[in-house]
Amino acid sequence: MGSNMRKTCERILALIAIISASAAAPESLTEATEIPDTGLLHDDVFLPDLNALCGVGKELNRGCQSIREREIVDAADLPWRAIGRVNFASIQIRSHCTGTLLSDRIVLTAAHCLYSYPRKSWIPAESIRFVAGYQRGLGEAVSEVARYVLDPVQDPTSRDFIGGPSQDWALLVLKVPIGRTTGFLALQSLPTDEPKYTNAALAGYAGLRPHVLSVARDCGGPIPSTNEKIVLQRCSAMRGDSGAPILAFENGSPKVVGVLSGVLASEAGNLSVSVPVASFEQALKVELSQQIQR
Repeated sequence: MGSNMRKTCERILALIAIISASAAAPESLTEATEIPDTGLLHDDVFLPDLNALCGVGKELNRGCQSIREREIVDAADLPWRAIGRVNFASIQIRSHCTGTLLSDRIVLTAAHCLYSYPRKSWIPAESIRFVAGYQRGLGEAVSEVARYVLDPVQDPTSRDFIGGPSQDWALLVLKVPIGRTTGFLALQSLPTDEPKYTNAALAGYAGLRPHVLSVARDCGGPIPSTNEKIVLQRCSAMRGDSGAPILAFENGSPKVVGVLSGVLASEAGNLSVSVPVASFEQALKVELSQQIQR
């Protein structure tokens, strides 16, 4: 690794604890037209030379063109209908992230999507809904969430969000097995030190176009990092894409190799940060075995 890349990675890792809030997409109860809230991303992070994330920082329009250029896909078609919106609504605010069906009842998303930073509390499972194949106000299937599974470092009974992007994953257990009709995506666990893919894509509901599923095919392969528990890439991502699947294509079929945690503007350009499958694969196996026993 060259000295410039090493320096970039060190800076990324120094800022990594605060980027996971960058991709959740708050919306007003009508249509979101106000300036997006930067949340935990403070002005001292988004310096002029590090201000290139769409809708975040001091120049809200920088970085938005790459989002507009993402391919819009038909969310009613296979395999895209296994991806959907994770929605939360209260009297004062509603927000969304992206999620992916991994089985009949289990949806993969980002943990920070389930945490309310303004209220400093975890969102109750009964207040969350997953809409598979969502597009333009309609969905292929909808289910309420019965409960969710987090990294062991997290305590949903507390008022704190603990850890960083490497723990930023969550499994939603749905009340209705909608995956039986929509289908679901398979996982592909890969060693982060020797990735077997050189090009990947991200599919999510970006805050700029929250009512359609769009695909960023510019992720490329993983960028060398000193932290093997996260994967750095160049996916064009923004608020609303949190929890989106990182997809590697095998014989034309997409497989989930990670879940998006957040985005960061660095000297090397926009970098996406995702959690590899290895971080949550065991938790998924445990949950699947419990469902079989039931």
